[in-house]
Amino acid sequence: MTIIINSEAFEPWAVLEEYQRGMSHLEGQYGATAVFVGTMRDFNEGDNVTEMFLEHYPDMTERHLEHICQQATGEYHLLETLVVHRVGAIKPNEPIVLVAVWTAHRKQAFEACREIMEDLKSKAPFWKKEQLNDGQDRWIEKNTKGY
Repeated sequence: MTIIINSEAFEPWAVLEEYQRGMSHLEGQYGATAVFVGTMRDFNEGDNVTEMFLEHYPDMTERHLEHICQQATGEYHLLETLVVHRVGAIKPNEPIVLVAVWTAHRKQAFEACREIMEDLKSKAPFWKKEQLNDGQDRWIEKNTKGY
């Protein structure tokens, strides 16, 4: 299990490819990889958004993400998990999050990836401030419910 939280932009497919190359010890063991990439959109709550700023408390956030991944590993028999999450200033079309899981079977992979992402999106301790097209800032009061 690897969790990376950073303020640098990242290319999710390159990160995923590099990570999987380092998994030679699991060759032949996994039959499914499920991947989710979340990207910043340029609208929210009916307004145009030009930038988002994500804040977090590093220790609290990392512990929460580790807990989510450990629960999913036990429930879905995951062989490996990767979570990469941005913090700081993020522009529209930039990736915010990458969640990838490897397991023996596709059903477990899909369900685990979704469960990790839903918990991360609705419960993980990230605070979001949006900058609107008109220059105003606003804090998002609640995390997004799953759709």
